[in-house]
Amino acid sequence: MKTFLLLAIALVALTAPACAATKAAVFDFELIDTSLDATTGVKPEESARIARASAQLRARLAASGQYELVDMAPGAEAARAANLQSCGGCDGTIAKALGAKLSFTATVQKVSNLILNINVYVRDAETGEAITAMSVDIRGNTDESWTRGVDYLVKNQLLPGNFGAGK
Repeated sequence: MKTFLLLAIALVALTAPACAATKAAVFDFELIDTSLDATTGVKPEESARIARASAQLRARLAASGQYELVDMAPGAEAARAANLQSCGGCDGTIAKALGAKLSFTATVQKVSNLILNINVYVRDAETGEAITAMSVDIRGNTDESWTRGVDYLVKNQLLPGNFGAGK
């Protein structure tokens, strides 16, 4: 009986259709600095954190197996030329042109060196409709706090089963 059960499980596993990962365009984070530091411009360490957070979000989404990331290089110039948070959904247009079903944009709002918000927005690239937005507040403008904030969003809000939870 045990052999039959194992054989049945193996047969189901071999014949079950593989779930296709959703093609996603994951844009670089944007910094919204509303702190008193805003007058001095973006600090080099914040530019480095933006780059690391963007790479981290992409890596975590890809590692989940739920998303297949599209090559962002062909849309990079268009994305840099736009403020993705106020361009009226141009991220969806760019994502659709890249062959993605979903568009992920993200911001870090720096209120001060103590209070920051990491925000991720998901849009249906086909329709241009916003699907969900999620946010986590972090304390401290450090590599560790940014890393933990992105990990929290992916684990607790972005992955299926939690998609958009905690809003």
